[in-house]
Amino acid sequence: MNDSEQQGNNLDHWLDAYADRAQTLAVSEVRALFSVVSRPEVVSLAGGMPFVSALPQELLQQTYEGMMSKRGALAMQYGSGQGDPVLRDQIRDLMALEGITSSIEDIVITTGSQHGLDLLSGLFLDLGDVVLAEGPSYVGALGIFNHYEAHVEHVYTDDAGISPEALSEAIDRMKAQGRKIKFLYLVTNFANPSGVTLSAERRPQILEICRREHILVLEDNPYGLLYFDKPVPDALRSMDEEGVIYLGSFSKILVPGFRVGYVLAPPAIRDKLVLANESAILCPTSFGQMMISEYLSTADWQGQIDTFRGVYRERRDAALSAMQEYLPKLETTRPDGGFYLWVTLPEGIDSKAMLPLAVKELVAYTPGTAFYGDGTGQNKLRICYSYPTPENINVGIKRLANVINLQTELLETFSKKGS
Repeated sequence: MNDSEQQGNNLDHWLDAYADRAQTLAVSEVRALFSVVSRPEVVSLAGGMPFVSALPQELLQQTYEGMMSKRGALAMQYGSGQGDPVLRDQIRDLMALEGITSSIEDIVITTGSQHGLDLLSGLFLDLGDVVLAEGPSYVGALGIFNHYEAHVEHVYTDDAGISPEALSEAIDRMKAQGRKIKFLYLVTNFANPSGVTLSAERRPQILEICRREHILVLEDNPYGLLYFDKPVPDALRSMDEEGVIYLGSFSKILVPGFRVGYVLAPPAIRDKLVLANESAILCPTSFGQMMISEYLSTADWQGQIDTFRGVYRERRDAALSAMQEYLPKLETTRPDGGFYLWVTLPEGIDSKAMLPLAVKELVAYTPGTAFYGDGTGQNKLRICYSYPTPENINVGIKRLANVINLQTELLETFSKKGS
């Protein structure tokens, strides 16, 4: 087949049939890296994958055998659109670790928390509506908001999380433009990509601003139990049951392959969420839910989370140590949990343009532009330390330093020539 024939086969003959929103679909910068980082010679500091090998395989085998002997027939069948009531009751205990009290009736199981965020966006977002979000913010959420044709307004965020003053200013700015704000989206603990946690002091301030302005809060919390030294502050949901929707997931504290998340919502929103869930998928996976339920019933799951904390703490320390050794002049966040470092490059270096050079040096990261809806963040990048071994983290950051230092030298040379 020649090139022209291949191009002909790639033509989309249904372009005039797509909905307008289909034009917003695009491969995220994180997903686009997958084919690169799967090469064994490349040290990937890019994808936010948990280190699932820290979970003993025999434990999963025992969980499977126990679940099948007790609930095997149910696990193979359709289930409720709201989710397994046994698991929903167990999720109450999980959320209680961050100060949340709830009824199982207000919990909805979803196919990962990403699915929950998509369902909520479908319920609330119309063309041109505003979503307030941290700057930077989670790339998967930005993709969903973009698909529903919302406008993402990033709010200044520092080492203590989103700024209350900047939030008030953003709200005033959007209102002055005549825009409708639908909700504030936050990853409150060890945020993706920054690694920052919203401080205990700022949490009630953020809630008060949103209550005053009648703005719903979406609290996305996949990392909160993966703290290194001390527990995170109580969840926003624990302080406001009507104004906060809470999203959780088992992907980081167990394994992502089960694709089980959950949403805790006020009753009126919960009812609509169940209907939306049933319309989209009929019901979440019975098998995955019951596997997790059996695991929570029989395993020392809190001890296993503590094991994960130790694994990720060691990797965080390796990443910070390598940054100090090879890139001591660069500014980087120092997370107290979770998976990520957020790095600021010298002015003039574009992390997206630099990525192909890094891949040639056999290291990958995620460019900062992936985490802003407006394409900013050129001189930022995210390092994920959760998956590589500490030794590979050191190797990867050393390779990255070679690329950054070369780019810095080139900038200095051009600057001298220009002057």
